[in-house]
Amino acid sequence: MKKVLIALDYNPTAQKVAEVGSSMAKAMKAEIVLLHVIADPLYYSSPEYSPIMGFNGFIETGQLQLYSVDALEKASLHYLDKSKQHLGDKTIQTLVMQGECADSILKTAKDLNADIIVMGSHSRKWLENIVMGSVTEEVLHGTTIPLLIVPTKNKK
Repeated sequence: MKKVLIALDYNPTAQKVAEVGSSMAKAMKAEIVLLHVIADPLYYSSPEYSPIMGFNGFIETGQLQLYSVDALEKASLHYLDKSKQHLGDKTIQTLVMQGECADSILKTAKDLNADIIVMGSHSRKWLENIVMGSVTEEVLHGTTIPLLIVPTKNKK
């Protein structure tokens, strides 16, 4: 394995996903690419939105700054750069894509010739599952390369 694509969403549990994926990639001496997909820009300005990801030291950008796609891309790149710093590897590539999450992850993996995709799986509210479906499940059914799913649900 030479290239690991780590897909990170907006959930604070993404730190665990990045750490597991990075650890695996380093053990294989593989290149790491961090990906964040902006699927619905309006979601980021909604009251339900939680700030872009939860790495220690990440500065929240605030809702007022996230009303344009350009601002979202900038905030996402800032988040990925912070993730890269947290992982302690300056060679990590970062990408922000726009579009449907699963399709964007699959297309990016194909375009980069990734050898494996790493992503998290956390339960969402039942209504969100009905409306949006599970990105992880869509990637699982659409991929032709290995997929490492990191469980991120908090145990009670």
